Amino acid sequence: MAKVLIKDLVKIYPDGKGPGVRAVNSIDLTIEDREFMVLVGPSGCGKSTTLRMIAGLEEITSGEISIDGRVINNVLPKDRNIAMVFQNYALYPHMSVYDNMAFGLKLRKYPKEEISKRVNDAAAILGIEPLLARKPKALSGGQRQRVAVGRAIVRKPKVFLFDEPLSNLDAKMRVSMRTEISKLHARLASTMIYVTHDQVEAMTMGDRITVMKDGDIMQVAEPLELYNHPKNMFVAGFIGTPPMNFFRGRLSRGGNNLVFEENHSGNKGFKIHLSDTLSRKGAPFVDKEIVFGIRPEDIADILTVSDFNPNHTLETVVEISEPMGSETYLYLDTGAHSFIARVRSTDRFAINDKVKLVLDMERAHLFDPVSEKIL
Repeated sequence: MAKVLIKDLVKIYPDGKGPGVRAVNSIDLTIEDREFMVLVGPSGCGKSTTLRMIAGLEEITSGEISIDGRVINNVLPKDRNIAMVFQNYALYPHMSVYDNMAFGLKLRKYPKEEISKRVNDAAAILGIEPLLARKPKALSGGQRQRVAVGRAIVRKPKVFLFDEPLSNLDAKMRVSMRTEISKLHARLASTMIYVTHDQVEAMTMGDRITVMKDGDIMQVAEPLELYNHPKNMFVAGFIGTPPMNFFRGRLSRGGNNLVFEENHSGNKGFKIHLSDTLSRKGAPFVDKEIVFGIRPEDIADILTVSDFNPNHTLETVVEISEPMGSETYLYLDTGAHSFIARVRSTDRFAINDKVKLVLDMERAHLFDPVSEKIL
């Protein structure tokens, strides 16, 4: 078993005579045995600090971390039975690939035969057998990253830690390497904790995702659960590309359902009827401020929809059209808010074109504007 349990974990960096900088705020997190857990969030959210505390590279201010039921707060990094893959690869430039991968085992006085077997087995898994005699300077970025992963594999640790390992690679290599790491997880059946600021990496790789902001955990869930059922505006806006659109306005009664009216000045803004489900959720906010959220992919050009509710449409103006090949991003303006729609690649629009859109109200969300929590 390699279950990682984090209880009430706090990290404060001293700051002169002040209270210090609080990087991690009393977080609780359980990473199950053989789980691929991704920590994701913007720079400064505390994800890398949390990973480094698990590794023993940062001192814990308070709280507790345990692996396999063993509290490791005061255990030296080398004795924690973990292996870490860094963003900058951290390879020894004067050593061959083989020696880089074998170095940790040599320090632990493993027999030469065991070292050779582990290094060659890891090289076979990663497809770097022809590279074992090369020096790091003779390798591409992707090959160096494979060597860094191989160095972790030979340790046969209980837990693998990845600290933004793909951030130095180009876009195509990132896609390839994240697939390789996912395959590696399936093959090794090990517990892995992976830190990234890239929500696409998080969505495609993680069994579960921990979304962090300002040292706090915003939500922990499976990828599609985060996407379809975010708990708050931060998660809704962070997960998904392009991000969810948010409109501030008020709710009023209109017929059988509620009506959302965008905040505006003069004749600008729009009104749209809510679905039955959203109307029930929004009932306590009638005649109050509310935030209406909808993802770009849940907005369609009316000419491409055969069956729609006329009450779920709005007319707006195109600011920019970005053809992406398989789809087109439309940057639009209601007068009070700018927002994005993902439409078909065959749809063609020019700047300042008027377009009528259909909103899938069954996929829309309402948020409390004060707490920013979903209704």
